[in-house]
Amino acid sequence: MKIIFLDHDGVICLSNNWGGRTKKWSKYRSANPDSSKEIKQAPVSVRFDDFDEKSVRILNEILEETGAEIVVSSDWKLHATLEELGEYYGLHNITKKPIAFTPNIQHCKDYGSSFIWLPRWKLEQIRTIEIKQYLHDHPEVTHWVAVDDLNMGKIGEPWKDEWSIDNFVWTPKSSEGIKQSGIKEKILKFLMD
Repeated sequence: MKIIFLDHDGVICLSNNWGGRTKKWSKYRSANPDSSKEIKQAPVSVRFDDFDEKSVRILNEILEETGAEIVVSSDWKLHATLEELGEYYGLHNITKKPIAFTPNIQHCKDYGSSFIWLPRWKLEQIRTIEIKQYLHDHPEVTHWVAVDDLNMGKIGEPWKDEWSIDNFVWTPKSSEGIKQSGIKEKILKFLMD
């Protein structure tokens, strides 16, 4: 099985989309004044910023070319169920719904006991542990890649490489995400036979 561990913000939800949920929430509340005041109770289409259309096209091309499945590593997993995110993917024309979330850090085993936790890298360290736990729990995964705007890749420095991951593609420009030149090709290298 081939897996893409997919982050959303900075990958397919780009910086020009950020904040859109605030407008959607305001519009929803105006149209539904008796609704719950908690955004978690709103329809999934209101809760999140929109995905970038070109980024979605590129993701769909990758999914079609590789047959890979999506496992959500984004912290969006904390704000919706798998079914709700699947619905959201459908609303944005992503051809496959995610099959799973990475486990939350509190459900991960010993992966964080062998290195020093660094406050500056805490988010990256947590996400790599969650990905490693998913891989440990799913030995059927033969090919995989993590795509994220957090830099979880190895850099040749022991202090970082002891917790980083090899199968990683970094999208450092939050305004371009997966659309950045060369990103698609890097992802394909990890997923092709």
